[in-house]
Amino acid sequence: MTVDRRFIEHFDWVLLLIVLLISAAGVLTIYSASATPYGPQPTLYLRQIYWIGVGLVVMLAAAAIDLNTLRRLGPVFYVAAVILLLSVLVMGRVGMGARRWVQAGPVSFQPSEFAKVFLIFWLASHLADRPPSSGLRLRDLARPAALLALPFLLVLKQPDLGTAAILFFVAATMFVAAGVRLKPLLALAAAAGGAFFFMWPVLWGSLKEYQRQRILVYLSPESDPLGMGYHISQSKIAIGSGGFWGKGYLAGTQGHLAFLPERHTDFIFAVFVEEWGFLGAIALVGLFVFFVVWSAEIAYRARHRFDMLLAAGVTALFAWYTLVNLGMTMGLTPVVGVPLPFMSYGGSSVVAGFAAVGILMNVRYRRFRIFG
Repeated sequence: MTVDRRFIEHFDWVLLLIVLLISAAGVLTIYSASATPYGPQPTLYLRQIYWIGVGLVVMLAAAAIDLNTLRRLGPVFYVAAVILLLSVLVMGRVGMGARRWVQAGPVSFQPSEFAKVFLIFWLASHLADRPPSSGLRLRDLARPAALLALPFLLVLKQPDLGTAAILFFVAATMFVAAGVRLKPLLALAAAAGGAFFFMWPVLWGSLKEYQRQRILVYLSPESDPLGMGYHISQSKIAIGSGGFWGKGYLAGTQGHLAFLPERHTDFIFAVFVEEWGFLGAIALVGLFVFFVVWSAEIAYRARHRFDMLLAAGVTALFAWYTLVNLGMTMGLTPVVGVPLPFMSYGGSSVVAGFAAVGILMNVRYRRFRIFG
Protein backbone atom coordinates (compact mmCIF):
# COMPACT_ATOMS: atom_id res chain seq x y z
CA MET A 1 0.00 0.00 0.00
CA THR A 2 1.50 3.35 -1.08
CA VAL A 3 0.90 6.67 0.60
CA ASP A 4 0.25 9.73 -1.56
CA ARG A 5 3.21 12.09 -1.14
CA ARG A 6 0.85 15.07 -1.13
CA PHE A 7 -0.98 13.57 1.85
CA ILE A 8 2.21 13.86 3.90
CA GLU A 9 3.12 17.27 2.46
CA HIS A 10 -0.28 18.77 3.27
CA PHE A 11 -0.94 16.82 6.46
CA ASP A 12 -2.26 19.17 9.14
CA TRP A 13 0.57 18.87 11.66
CA VAL A 14 -0.59 21.99 13.49
CA LEU A 15 -4.01 20.49 14.23
CA LEU A 16 -2.40 17.24 15.36
CA LEU A 17 0.01 19.11 17.65
CA ILE A 18 -2.81 21.04 19.31
CA VAL A 19 -4.82 17.88 19.93
CA LEU A 20 -1.79 16.01 21.29
CA LEU A 21 -0.94 18.89 23.65
CA ILE A 22 -4.48 18.91 25.05
CA SER A 23 -4.46 15.10 25.28
CA ALA A 24 -1.13 15.14 27.11
CA ALA A 25 -2.52 17.66 29.60
CA GLY A 26 -5.50 15.35 29.99
CA VAL A 27 -3.35 12.28 30.71
CA LEU A 28 -1.35 14.17 33.35
CA THR A 29 -4.50 15.52 34.97
CA ILE A 30 -6.21 12.12 34.92
CA TYR A 31 -3.20 10.65 36.70
CA SER A 32 -3.34 13.42 39.28
CA ALA A 33 -7.12 13.27 39.66
CA SER A 34 -7.16 9.51 40.24
CA ALA A 35 -4.17 9.43 42.60
CA THR A 36 -5.38 9.52 46.20
CA PRO A 37 -3.59 8.73 49.49
CA TYR A 38 -6.17 6.03 50.25
CA GLY A 39 -5.39 3.40 47.61
CA PRO A 40 -2.97 1.97 45.03
CA GLN A 41 -1.42 3.98 42.21
CA PRO A 42 -3.95 4.87 39.49
CA THR A 43 -4.16 3.06 36.17
CA LEU A 44 -6.79 5.17 34.43
CA TYR A 45 -4.12 7.27 32.73
CA LEU A 46 -2.69 4.12 31.11
CA ARG A 47 -6.10 3.30 29.65
CA GLN A 48 -6.38 6.86 28.41
CA ILE A 49 -3.02 6.54 26.63
CA TYR A 50 -4.24 3.31 25.06
CA TRP A 51 -7.41 4.97 23.76
CA ILE A 52 -5.38 7.91 22.42
CA GLY A 53 -3.33 5.38 20.45
CA VAL A 54 -6.49 3.80 19.05
CA GLY A 55 -7.83 7.27 18.31
CA LEU A 56 -4.72 8.19 16.31
CA VAL A 57 -5.18 5.13 14.10
CA VAL A 58 -8.86 6.02 13.56
CA MET A 59 -7.87 9.63 12.87
CA LEU A 60 -5.47 8.61 10.10
CA ALA A 61 -8.13 6.38 8.54
CA ALA A 62 -10.69 9.20 8.66
CA ALA A 63 -8.16 11.61 7.15
CA ALA A 64 -7.46 9.34 4.18
CA ILE A 65 -10.92 8.04 3.26
CA ASP A 66 -12.75 9.37 0.20
CA LEU A 67 -15.23 12.06 1.27
CA ASN A 68 -17.30 11.67 -1.90
CA THR A 69 -18.04 8.09 -0.88
CA LEU A 70 -19.02 9.21 2.61
CA ARG A 71 -21.33 11.85 1.19
CA ARG A 72 -23.24 9.20 -0.78
CA LEU A 73 -23.59 7.18 2.43
CA GLY A 74 -25.41 9.98 4.26
CA PRO A 75 -28.66 8.04 4.83
CA VAL A 76 -26.65 5.03 5.99
CA PHE A 77 -24.99 7.17 8.67
CA TYR A 78 -28.40 8.32 9.90
CA VAL A 79 -29.68 4.75 10.19
CA ALA A 80 -26.46 3.69 11.92
CA ALA A 81 -26.82 6.51 14.46
CA VAL A 82 -30.41 5.54 15.25
CA ILE A 83 -29.45 1.86 15.61
CA LEU A 84 -26.62 2.78 17.98
CA LEU A 85 -28.97 4.83 20.15
CA LEU A 86 -31.64 2.12 20.09
CA SER A 87 -29.04 -0.43 21.23
CA VAL A 88 -28.67 1.55 24.44
CA LEU A 89 -32.35 1.12 25.26
CA VAL A 90 -32.23 -2.60 24.43
CA MET A 91 -28.93 -3.76 25.93
CA GLY A 92 -27.44 -0.74 27.65
CA ARG A 93 -26.16 -0.93 31.20
CA VAL A 94 -27.08 1.55 33.90
CA GLY A 95 -24.44 3.70 35.53
CA MET A 96 -24.94 6.71 37.80
CA GLY A 97 -28.68 6.68 37.17
CA ALA A 98 -28.47 6.70 33.37
CA ARG A 99 -28.47 4.02 30.68
CA ARG A 100 -25.74 5.25 28.32
CA TRP A 101 -23.23 2.42 27.86
CA VAL A 102 -23.28 -0.82 25.88
CA GLN A 103 -21.07 -3.78 26.71
CA ALA A 104 -19.30 -5.35 23.71
CA GLY A 105 -17.22 -8.23 25.07
CA PRO A 106 -14.58 -6.84 27.43
CA VAL A 107 -15.15 -3.28 26.23
CA SER A 108 -17.98 -0.93 27.11
CA PHE A 109 -18.64 2.10 24.94
CA GLN A 110 -21.04 5.03 24.74
CA PRO A 111 -22.96 4.87 21.44
CA SER A 112 -24.08 8.50 21.59
CA GLU A 113 -20.45 9.67 21.15
CA PHE A 114 -20.25 7.99 17.74
CA ALA A 115 -23.88 8.72 16.85
CA LYS A 116 -23.20 12.47 16.97
CA VAL A 117 -20.40 12.14 14.40
CA PHE A 118 -22.62 9.98 12.18
CA LEU A 119 -25.42 12.54 12.37
CA ILE A 120 -23.03 15.32 11.34
CA PHE A 121 -22.16 13.27 8.23
CA TRP A 122 -25.82 12.73 7.42
CA LEU A 123 -26.85 16.34 8.01
CA ALA A 124 -23.95 17.69 5.94
CA SER A 125 -24.90 15.33 3.12
CA HIS A 126 -28.57 16.31 3.32
CA LEU A 127 -27.96 20.07 3.40
CA ALA A 128 -25.29 19.93 0.69
CA ASP A 129 -27.88 18.63 -1.76
CA ARG A 130 -29.98 21.75 -1.24
CA PRO A 131 -27.75 24.70 -2.13
CA PRO A 132 -29.66 27.95 -1.48
CA SER A 133 -30.00 30.60 -4.13
CA SER A 134 -31.08 33.30 -1.67
CA GLY A 135 -30.92 31.42 1.62
CA LEU A 136 -32.70 28.39 3.01
CA ARG A 137 -36.26 28.89 4.18
CA LEU A 138 -37.68 27.37 7.33
CA ARG A 139 -39.67 24.89 5.24
CA ASP A 140 -36.33 23.63 3.84
CA LEU A 141 -35.29 22.73 7.37
CA ALA A 142 -38.54 21.00 8.30
CA ARG A 143 -37.51 17.54 7.05
CA PRO A 144 -34.01 17.39 8.60
CA ALA A 145 -35.37 18.86 11.85
CA ALA A 146 -38.11 16.21 11.96
CA LEU A 147 -35.60 13.42 11.29
CA LEU A 148 -33.28 14.76 13.99
CA ALA A 149 -36.14 14.58 16.49
CA LEU A 150 -35.84 10.77 16.71
CA PRO A 151 -32.15 10.58 17.78
CA PHE A 152 -32.70 13.63 19.97
CA LEU A 153 -35.53 11.89 21.84
CA LEU A 154 -33.55 8.65 22.06
CA VAL A 155 -30.70 10.50 23.75
CA LEU A 156 -33.13 12.19 26.15
CA LYS A 157 -34.57 8.78 26.98
CA GLN A 158 -31.24 7.55 28.39
CA PRO A 159 -31.46 10.23 29.99
CA ASP A 160 -28.57 12.39 28.72
CA LEU A 161 -29.62 16.02 28.68
CA GLY A 162 -26.07 17.23 28.00
CA THR A 163 -25.60 15.19 24.82
CA ALA A 164 -29.10 16.10 23.63
CA ALA A 165 -28.32 19.80 24.12
CA ILE A 166 -25.03 19.45 22.21
CA LEU A 167 -26.85 17.68 19.37
CA PHE A 168 -29.37 20.53 19.19
CA PHE A 169 -26.68 23.24 19.20
CA VAL A 170 -24.59 21.48 16.55
CA ALA A 171 -27.62 21.05 14.27
CA ALA A 172 -28.56 24.72 14.73
CA THR A 173 -25.00 25.77 13.87
CA MET A 174 -25.03 23.65 10.72
CA PHE A 175 -28.37 25.13 9.68
CA VAL A 176 -26.85 28.60 9.95
CA ALA A 177 -23.74 27.49 8.03
CA ALA A 178 -25.99 26.02 5.33
CA GLY A 179 -27.40 29.48 4.64
CA VAL A 180 -30.74 29.70 6.43
CA ARG A 181 -32.27 33.14 6.16
CA LEU A 182 -31.68 35.19 9.27
CA LYS A 183 -35.08 36.91 9.47
CA PRO A 184 -37.23 33.74 9.66
CA LEU A 185 -34.68 32.18 12.01
CA LEU A 186 -34.99 35.12 14.40
CA ALA A 187 -38.79 34.97 14.08
CA LEU A 188 -38.72 31.29 14.95
CA ALA A 189 -36.45 31.93 17.94
CA ALA A 190 -38.76 34.69 19.19
CA ALA A 191 -41.80 32.44 18.80
CA ALA A 192 -40.06 29.60 20.62
CA GLY A 193 -39.08 31.96 23.43
CA GLY A 194 -42.63 33.22 23.78
CA ALA A 195 -44.06 29.71 23.76
CA PHE A 196 -41.53 28.64 26.38
CA PHE A 197 -42.52 31.58 28.61
CA PHE A 198 -46.23 30.75 28.49
CA MET A 199 -45.70 26.98 28.72
CA TRP A 200 -43.23 27.16 31.60
CA PRO A 201 -45.80 26.30 34.34
CA VAL A 202 -46.78 23.16 32.40
CA LEU A 203 -43.15 22.23 31.72
CA TRP A 204 -42.19 22.74 35.35
CA GLY A 205 -45.01 20.48 36.46
CA SER A 206 -43.88 17.74 34.07
CA LEU A 207 -40.29 17.70 35.37
CA LYS A 208 -39.12 15.02 37.77
CA GLU A 209 -38.08 16.12 41.25
CA TYR A 210 -34.34 15.72 40.65
CA GLN A 211 -34.62 17.76 37.46
CA ARG A 212 -36.31 20.59 39.33
CA GLN A 213 -33.61 20.42 41.98
CA ARG A 214 -30.88 20.73 39.34
CA ILE A 215 -32.45 23.90 37.99
CA LEU A 216 -32.89 25.39 41.45
CA VAL A 217 -29.34 24.46 42.44
CA TYR A 218 -28.01 25.99 39.23
CA LEU A 219 -29.69 29.27 40.21
CA SER A 220 -28.44 28.98 43.80
CA PRO A 221 -25.80 26.27 44.44
CA GLU A 222 -25.47 27.36 48.08
CA SER A 223 -29.06 26.29 48.74
CA ASP A 224 -28.02 22.61 48.83
CA PRO A 225 -24.21 22.47 49.21
CA LEU A 226 -24.17 18.87 50.46
CA GLY A 227 -26.76 17.54 48.03
CA MET A 228 -27.51 18.54 44.44
CA GLY A 229 -25.19 21.54 44.71
CA TYR A 230 -22.21 19.53 45.96
CA HIS A 231 -20.56 19.05 42.54
CA ILE A 232 -20.55 22.69 41.54
CA SER A 233 -19.67 23.93 45.03
CA GLN A 234 -16.60 21.69 45.20
CA SER A 235 -15.66 22.61 41.64
CA LYS A 236 -15.73 26.32 42.46
CA ILE A 237 -13.64 25.69 45.58
CA ALA A 238 -11.05 23.80 43.52
CA ILE A 239 -10.87 26.51 40.85
CA GLY A 240 -10.72 29.34 43.37
CA SER A 241 -8.10 27.67 45.55
CA GLY A 242 -5.74 27.40 42.58
CA GLY A 243 -5.16 31.14 42.70
CA PHE A 244 -2.89 32.74 40.12
CA TRP A 245 -0.02 30.24 40.08
CA GLY A 246 -1.78 27.06 41.23
CA LYS A 247 -0.88 24.66 44.02
CA GLY A 248 1.46 22.63 41.83
CA TYR A 249 1.19 19.30 40.06
CA LEU A 250 -0.09 16.49 42.32
CA ALA A 251 -0.61 19.04 45.09
CA GLY A 252 -4.33 19.76 44.66
CA THR A 253 -6.40 18.94 47.74
CA GLN A 254 -9.90 18.82 46.27
CA GLY A 255 -8.89 16.08 43.86
CA HIS A 256 -6.43 14.10 45.96
CA LEU A 257 -8.67 14.06 49.01
CA ALA A 258 -11.64 13.02 46.85
CA PHE A 259 -13.81 16.02 47.69
CA LEU A 260 -14.51 16.72 44.02
CA PRO A 261 -16.78 14.13 42.35
CA GLU A 262 -16.22 13.01 38.74
CA ARG A 263 -12.83 14.67 38.92
CA HIS A 264 -11.30 12.58 36.11
CA THR A 265 -14.23 13.06 33.72
CA ASP A 266 -16.73 15.94 33.80
CA PHE A 267 -14.85 18.11 36.32
CA ILE A 268 -11.30 17.54 35.13
CA PHE A 269 -10.91 21.24 34.33
CA ALA A 270 -11.35 22.08 38.03
CA VAL A 271 -8.55 19.65 38.94
CA PHE A 272 -6.30 21.19 36.29
CA VAL A 273 -6.94 24.77 37.43
CA GLU A 274 -6.41 23.92 41.10
CA GLU A 275 -2.94 22.63 40.29
CA TRP A 276 -1.91 25.06 37.54
CA GLY A 277 -3.85 28.16 38.57
CA PHE A 278 -5.14 31.03 36.49
CA LEU A 279 -2.10 30.97 34.19
CA GLY A 280 -2.62 27.29 33.44
CA ALA A 281 -6.31 27.88 32.79
CA ILE A 282 -5.52 30.67 30.31
CA ALA A 283 -3.01 28.43 28.51
CA LEU A 284 -5.45 25.51 28.28
CA VAL A 285 -8.40 27.64 27.19
CA GLY A 286 -6.07 29.29 24.68
CA LEU A 287 -5.31 25.89 23.16
CA PHE A 288 -9.03 25.14 22.82
CA VAL A 289 -9.71 28.55 21.27
CA PHE A 290 -6.85 28.08 18.79
CA PHE A 291 -8.16 24.60 17.98
CA VAL A 292 -11.70 25.87 17.28
CA VAL A 293 -10.47 28.85 15.24
CA TRP A 294 -8.14 26.62 13.19
CA SER A 295 -11.01 24.18 12.58
CA ALA A 296 -13.35 27.01 11.58
CA GLU A 297 -10.72 28.21 9.10
CA ILE A 298 -10.68 24.73 7.56
CA ALA A 299 -14.45 24.93 7.12
CA TYR A 300 -14.24 28.44 5.65
CA ARG A 301 -11.64 27.45 3.05
CA ALA A 302 -13.26 24.13 2.07
CA ARG A 303 -13.55 23.56 -1.68
CA HIS A 304 -16.99 21.93 -1.66
CA ARG A 305 -20.26 22.73 0.08
CA PHE A 306 -20.40 19.26 1.65
CA ASP A 307 -16.85 19.65 2.98
CA MET A 308 -17.70 23.05 4.44
CA LEU A 309 -20.81 21.78 6.21
CA LEU A 310 -18.98 18.70 7.48
CA ALA A 311 -16.10 20.75 8.91
CA ALA A 312 -18.55 23.31 10.33
CA GLY A 313 -20.45 20.54 12.12
CA VAL A 314 -17.29 19.05 13.60
CA THR A 315 -16.05 22.49 14.65
CA ALA A 316 -19.40 23.22 16.30
CA LEU A 317 -19.24 19.85 18.09
CA PHE A 318 -15.91 20.68 19.74
CA ALA A 319 -16.84 24.31 20.40
CA TRP A 320 -20.13 23.51 22.12
CA TYR A 321 -18.62 20.65 24.13
CA THR A 322 -15.90 22.97 25.40
CA LEU A 323 -18.25 25.86 26.18
CA VAL A 324 -20.77 23.70 28.02
CA ASN A 325 -18.15 21.81 30.04
CA LEU A 326 -16.25 24.94 31.09
CA GLY A 327 -19.51 26.71 31.90
CA MET A 328 -20.70 23.72 33.92
CA THR A 329 -17.41 23.52 35.83
CA MET A 330 -17.51 27.22 36.72
CA GLY A 331 -21.22 27.27 37.58
CA LEU A 332 -22.27 29.28 34.53
CA THR A 333 -24.42 26.48 33.09
CA PRO A 334 -26.33 23.61 34.73
CA VAL A 335 -24.47 20.38 35.50
CA VAL A 336 -25.38 18.13 32.56
CA GLY A 337 -22.50 15.64 32.45
CA VAL A 338 -20.58 16.78 29.37
CA PRO A 339 -16.88 15.80 29.02
CA LEU A 340 -14.09 18.20 28.05
CA PRO A 341 -12.75 17.13 24.62
CA PHE A 342 -9.46 15.19 24.76
CA MET A 343 -9.07 16.04 28.47
CA SER A 344 -11.75 13.97 30.19
CA TYR A 345 -11.25 10.26 30.71
CA GLY A 346 -13.29 8.04 28.38
CA GLY A 347 -12.51 5.73 25.49
CA SER A 348 -15.63 6.52 23.45
CA SER A 349 -15.20 10.28 23.61
CA VAL A 350 -11.47 10.07 22.84
CA VAL A 351 -11.83 7.77 19.81
CA ALA A 352 -14.83 9.69 18.44
CA GLY A 353 -12.96 12.96 18.99
CA PHE A 354 -9.89 11.78 17.06
CA ALA A 355 -12.16 10.49 14.28
CA ALA A 356 -13.68 13.97 14.05
CA VAL A 357 -10.19 15.50 13.89
CA GLY A 358 -9.39 13.13 11.02
CA ILE A 359 -12.43 14.46 9.19
CA LEU A 360 -11.13 18.02 9.56
CA MET A 361 -7.74 16.90 8.22
CA ASN A 362 -9.46 15.22 5.28
CA VAL A 363 -11.38 18.37 4.40
CA ARG A 364 -8.22 20.45 4.55
CA TYR A 365 -6.22 17.96 2.47
CA ARG A 366 -8.91 17.92 -0.23
CA ARG A 367 -8.10 21.58 -0.97
CA PHE A 368 -4.74 20.51 -2.33
CA ARG A 369 -5.87 17.53 -4.40
CA ILE A 370 -6.16 17.85 -8.16
CA PHE A 371 -9.34 15.80 -8.34
CA GLY A 372 -12.21 15.30 -5.82
